[in-house]
Amino acid sequence: MRLARFILHDLERILAEWEAFAATRLPAANKMTQLALRNHADKILRAIAKDLSTPQSGAEQLAKSHGKAPGLPGAPETAAQTHGLLRAKSGFDINQMTSEYRALRASVLRLWFEACGSQASHLEDIVRFNEAIDQALAESVAFYSERVEQGRNLFLGMLGHDMRSPLQVIQMTAAMLARPNGGAIAADAAARLVKSGKRMQALLDDLVDFNRVNLGMGITVHRQPSDLGQVFEEGVAQLRAAHPQRRIELQVRGATVGAWDAASLQRVLDNLVGNALKYGSQDSSVRVIVNGEAEDVIIEVHNEGVQIDPETLESLFEPLKRGQHQGEPDRSETSLGLGLYISREVVKAHGGEIRAISSPGETVFVARLARES
Repeated sequence: MRLARFILHDLERILAEWEAFAATRLPAANKMTQLALRNHADKILRAIAKDLSTPQSGAEQLAKSHGKAPGLPGAPETAAQTHGLLRAKSGFDINQMTSEYRALRASVLRLWFEACGSQASHLEDIVRFNEAIDQALAESVAFYSERVEQGRNLFLGMLGHDMRSPLQVIQMTAAMLARPNGGAIAADAAARLVKSGKRMQALLDDLVDFNRVNLGMGITVHRQPSDLGQVFEEGVAQLRAAHPQRRIELQVRGATVGAWDAASLQRVLDNLVGNALKYGSQDSSVRVIVNGEAEDVIIEVHNEGVQIDPETLESLFEPLKRGQHQGEPDRSETSLGLGLYISREVVKAHGGEIRAISSPGETVFVARLARES
């Protein structure tokens, strides 16, 4: 049996081996479904089989060996290019992605030899197959690298933008404090200095946690017996002091005592309420509800405002995502776009899950935390 026919005939068995190998690419594969692990493998293999069945000139063979095979007419990108892009978004590193092609090459040839024996000794098929694998790999690497470069530039741009504002305040405040006989002006300047320092510290904390998650270490939580209702009462009081012009309501229901990492969950509260204050209707209140159930505690943060569109809602908890999804935010309060992402990871570390629900006029963030006593 020729190799092209074998690939199509035994496609499911090849895909199963691809999936099994992709599942070992940790930590990224930990969070991936079967469909995500097989990402575009079916189309890549079908494209390879089609290539093997298509006559090829010497010039075309040379171009393919250089990773410059012509694209399909009317196709914006190949399956291999899309595969590289999605692997980058899923957190695969470049070595993990390229190892998939190495494993695929070995798997297909081994299964072909096992199934066909001496009938699998078509040297031309082996040469053409290796060329096709190399071409697919080149396409994936190119798109993977482009995605990583875009992400790096976006991150550096956002970091530079967000650090500039508090640094300017620190510089101006330091100059004011240096004036003799500052009096009340000096006291106000010192308060601004402290606030800007806290904003910079929050940015750096988000950056450290983001890197920990990307390295597969996750966010570490230290659970201690505490009352989450009381923790949130203190947190809401601080938020009210920081935003005296806004109404922030808190309702605590049921039993909220358990083993919690109070500091990290207060960060979640700050992020969710901060998001609601920034993007919600400026003349409405933000409502925080803490509801203790038998095994879980449910946290809800409600705000009024324009409905979030489904596409934005789907990517709301992804890192480096921030936008004007509910109107024009107050740009005096900037962030790296990591707040909701960090919140999701903290909730996951507490054995829970978080989601956003948006309807005309209202958006609600709902976090479910597993209680430990």
